[in-house]
Amino acid sequence: MRNLGNSASATLNIPIWNWGTTHSRIKQGELRRNQAKLELSFAQRRFLGDLHTLYAEAETVHAELETLRQSAELAAESLRLTTLRYQGGESTVLEVVDAQNTLTSARNAYDDGQARYRVALANLQTLTGSF
Repeated sequence: MRNLGNSASATLNIPIWNWGTTHSRIKQGELRRNQAKLELSFAQRRFLGDLHTLYAEAETVHAELETLRQSAELAAESLRLTTLRYQGGESTVLEVVDAQNTLTSARNAYDDGQARYRVALANLQTLTGSF
């Protein structure tokens, strides 16, 4: 038997010069990373600004609620006193109607304040998640 022989060949392609493609890809990656860092930083600053704004709004509306509640209580007391004066003949029906209108307006303002407070809390909760 005769040995016909074995043969093997291999090719190794090592680019000595690739016209700057590798350097360009590295530079593009670095630029994308820097852009992502800038966008993240901007998003974080915007989030913190929104958080401070919404928190301040909720605090303001909450403080306003106490004033509106007191106003409604004073209007109710005014109506009670005006009604007593009317029953005693010292007041006109127009004064009673005015006191009723004042009480209605004060209660409506208080209800509006409660709605604004709940909306402010909902906005804050939307930004921060449930609490």
